[in-house]
Amino acid sequence: MPGIILEGGTFRPIFSAGVMDALLDEDIMFPYMIGVSAGICDGFSYISKQKERNLKILMNHRNDKRYMGARNLLKERSLFGLDFVYDTIPNKLYPFDWKTFNEYKGTIKVGVTNAWTGKAEYKDGMKLDKKCTMLRATCAIPFAFPTIKVDGKPYYDGGIADPIPIRRSIEDGNDKNLIVLTRPEGYRKELSKSNKAAAKLLKRKYPHLPELLLNRHIRYNKTVRYCEQLEREGKAVILRPEYTIDSLEKDIDVLKQTYDMGYRVTKENINRIKELF
Repeated sequence: MPGIILEGGTFRPIFSAGVMDALLDEDIMFPYMIGVSAGICDGFSYISKQKERNLKILMNHRNDKRYMGARNLLKERSLFGLDFVYDTIPNKLYPFDWKTFNEYKGTIKVGVTNAWTGKAEYKDGMKLDKKCTMLRATCAIPFAFPTIKVDGKPYYDGGIADPIPIRRSIEDGNDKNLIVLTRPEGYRKELSKSNKAAAKLLKRKYPHLPELLLNRHIRYNKTVRYCEQLEREGKAVILRPEYTIDSLEKDIDVLKQTYDMGYRVTKENINRIKELF
């Protein structure tokens, strides 16, 4: 069975949105999807077959203070307007097609990081609630978000523990995978100042997180090399942008160009993708 793997990256997965819209145009629906952060959030519009929904939301609201802005910190302890992004948008402004979504017969897994244990967990995306709680959890970047509780447990961004969940997909029986990355070929992650700061400040409350944050770049780079090995063995197709954009990119034109790139790159590789089936 083929799977599709979705990396996060805040606004960088607009590339992935272009990829998935091209798949919809080709009438390709993967029977298994797994991902983290904004990548898996965009994936839900793919499952509900709502082409350009992700693009329209970002084009119209990237610079909307209700969507993202410092004043949200006062109300929700988040840089993002959590209720606006995960309730108003899917339930009022750009209604999520729950009927089509519920007709999906495949598997969706949403990666999250358990703040208590520091372990990756994978929530059943078909159990998504109307408030999109598990999507809030998978996007919960430390200090940009509070921890998000699911079933009484606190969670952070799924990309902290497992940024590219290819191994989980293979464990679940998917021998071939389409891996959608949001960084260009040759990119290698380094230890960031933000991860250093988060490791220091979260040490007392969540003692299992610091090591995870400080070694995140090492795990990420190893995983990318593993993905590339799978591709050489004919077990995966990797799609990734030709250049990187800032994770908090403000320029709407740049975001649209990145979406278009994702669409184009998918079309250029469509025969390789079909071979996965």
